[in-house]
Amino acid sequence: MSSAPNPQATARLIRKLESITTLTDEQRQAIESLPVRTYDLCARQDIVRDGDKPSHCCLILEGWACRYKLLGDGRRQILSFHIPGDVPDLQSLHVHTMDHGLATLTKATVAFIPHENLLDLTLRHPSVGALLWRETLIDAAIFRQWMVGMGRRSAFEQVAHIFCELYLKLQAVGLAEHYRCPLPITQIDLADALGLTSVHINRVLKEMRGRSLITLRGHTLVIEAWDELLRVAEFDPMYLQLEHRAA
Repeated sequence: MSSAPNPQATARLIRKLESITTLTDEQRQAIESLPVRTYDLCARQDIVRDGDKPSHCCLILEGWACRYKLLGDGRRQILSFHIPGDVPDLQSLHVHTMDHGLATLTKATVAFIPHENLLDLTLRHPSVGALLWRETLIDAAIFRQWMVGMGRRSAFEQVAHIFCELYLKLQAVGLAEHYRCPLPITQIDLADALGLTSVHINRVLKEMRGRSLITLRGHTLVIEAWDELLRVAEFDPMYLQLEHRAA
């Protein structure tokens, strides 16, 4: 299948970038001109595997994905969660062999953008290249927060922190409002992300519900006491660099 511009697909990327900066008309048009190929994927399907040498980057259009690393005995460490608008493997532009995997968590629609076109875009429009660099720096800041969580926060604080983070990221791209957001991941996914057991996650969620901090309805997270959740998590959203949030 050949690649072609798809403004509906690249609109996801534009909205994501507009949550951290203001785009000019020229920048939007340059991003809209990127050729993409779109695919519908099943849940729990690899997009890129550890050791692959991809020739494209993956833009999430619908659904959720995660980066992960497997140990020799099959244990999984989730390195990050990704929502529509994210390009989780942007680093593959310059680091050509993947040192981790990227997989869907839910049914998902993704767009593949060829490396050669992304590199050409950054050469022709250095300001867009700077925006993509800014996005990778924010990604690194999120990694640092997760590292602090696993190293020093209690399980309760870790879960509170990641709920605050996910809500604000979803709100910024128009996918959450009124302290309600989709959470289509399992307790096992949360455990693998936070370095905990699913039993421990279950206990934390039960305590959070008991303290009227959250409710979970199907695959929806409702934050009942936002200010208290922020306090418990010692959450400072500065690292997300959200200059603009969707109304």
